[in-house]
Amino acid sequence: MLPETMNGVVLTGHGGPEVLQWRDDLETPQAGPSQVVVRVRAAGVNNTDVNTRLAWYSKGSADEEDASWSGKPMEFPRIQGADVCGEIVAVGEGVNPARIGERVLIEPSMASWEGQPLDPRWYFGSECHGGFAQYTRVDDRYAVAINCDLSDAELASFPCSYSTAENLLTRSGVTHGDRVLVTGASGGVGSAAVQLAKARGAHVTAVTSEAKRDLLMQLGADRTVLRDASLREELGTGSVDVVIDLVGGDAWPILLEVLTIGGRYATSGAIAGHEVTLDMRMLYLKDLSFFGCTALDEGVFAALVKRIETGAIKPLVAQTFPLSEINAAQEAFQRKSHVGKIVLTVD
Repeated sequence: MLPETMNGVVLTGHGGPEVLQWRDDLETPQAGPSQVVVRVRAAGVNNTDVNTRLAWYSKGSADEEDASWSGKPMEFPRIQGADVCGEIVAVGEGVNPARIGERVLIEPSMASWEGQPLDPRWYFGSECHGGFAQYTRVDDRYAVAINCDLSDAELASFPCSYSTAENLLTRSGVTHGDRVLVTGASGGVGSAAVQLAKARGAHVTAVTSEAKRDLLMQLGADRTVLRDASLREELGTGSVDVVIDLVGGDAWPILLEVLTIGGRYATSGAIAGHEVTLDMRMLYLKDLSFFGCTALDEGVFAALVKRIETGAIKPLVAQTFPLSEINAAQEAFQRKSHVGKIVLTVD
């Protein structure tokens, strides 16, 4: 029997930390057709959470109707949280009751709700309630069973960042022997991309700070370049097969210079600025391919779970906070002084 109410944090609008409110009277979700209810044990902090709160995705003001990643109006109050580790405690019509008790990770990029197709895709914790509460619900297919000895906090560090990184590498076709450059390599997605690219047999160069370069080498980077160094001088033009870019900003044109003929560029972030200058001649004369990556390709999350279960990749938890201290966790996240993931634990 599930309780009628639960604890959690709701986003009440766009703005500062004050729009995140702790509540102890939230209605506990019920499983609809083809759905399960998951008891949340831990949930990671992501750029998506902060960006949505700040209306960063909006092309205009925070009051406009495109202030979510999907370009659709946000519905408030909203329980955010895309990274979830927990266990199934209830199932809806059409779901095998034997799933109750399974330890699961939730795939955050969803193409269905109650078994019905979505257009466009929803992102967990954005278009529907997510994991910043004691319980959450999701379609059965997106609660993926996992069997390993990692802690709840360690597992919660994987879903969003690592699936995003795996998707970037999948879309850009990274394979054995590729020379891969990862910008923003000390963040959640960046550090995941370093590990996952090495798991594919690539030669990885990580762009980072002096303070974090040793840890990135331990994660598998073959080389590091300081973020304020000249990539043109450090690497040379035409020296990279694939760029995995999470930064954007004013230095973006150099990333195309270091790409080789036929190089591939993939991005899922723009922490240094979303407006860049593109020389069209660079794009077509070098036969470059660009990949924008948000929604996960089919099979990406399943491949990630298998890598976790086999120990091919390792969790990197920088710090944990209880869910009630979400403001402190997001403040620490925005300082960008950590390597890996900040995770909220849910009692």
